[in-house]
Amino acid sequence: MNYGNIKKCDIADGPGVRVSLFVSGCRHHCKGCFNAETWDFHYGQPYTKETETEILEALAPSYIQGFTLLGGEPFEPENQAVLAGLVKKVREVFPKKDIWCYTGYLYDVDLIPGGKVFTEYTKEMLSCIDVLVDGEFVEEKKDITLRFRGSSNQRILEIGRRSLRENSI
Repeated sequence: MNYGNIKKCDIADGPGVRVSLFVSGCRHHCKGCFNAETWDFHYGQPYTKETETEILEALAPSYIQGFTLLGGEPFEPENQAVLAGLVKKVREVFPKKDIWCYTGYLYDVDLIPGGKVFTEYTKEMLSCIDVLVDGEFVEEKKDITLRFRGSSNQRILEIGRRSLRENSI
C-alpha cells in the first residue's frame, strides 16, 4: 500500500487536533475531488513499519484527540490488510483517542458481508473505527457549511463497537 501524506496537526478531518493518513488508491473518481492525485494506487510512497512508527509517535502528545484515515480510499480491498493492522495498533496503544475514517463506500451496502468491497479485513477495520463518514463526494451537493464532510449526501456515522455488535448505525 502507498500513501500520499501524513498530517500531524490536522483540524479539518474530525474534531480536535488529529493525525491523518491519506492513503493512495481510489476507484470512485468523484468529480471535484479535493485529492485526485491519490486516485493512483502508486501515488506517494510505500507504507512501511517506519511509517507506522511515525504515525504512533505523532499520536502520542496529549493534545492530539485522534487519528483519521482518508485518501484516496481506505476501504479499497488493496488497502484493507495494512489499514486493519494500523487501526488495531492505534486502538491498542491509544485506547482513549478516537479513530475517524472517510470512505466513498456506503457502510450498510458496500462494507457488509457480500458488499462491493467487503474482505476478510473489513470487520476488523470497522471494529476499530469510532466514526465513519461514508458516501461519495457529489459536487452538485457540495456544501461548505457542513462540518467534516463535503457534500450533503455524505453521512457521519458513529459506528463504534456497539453499532457493530447490534448490527446498526
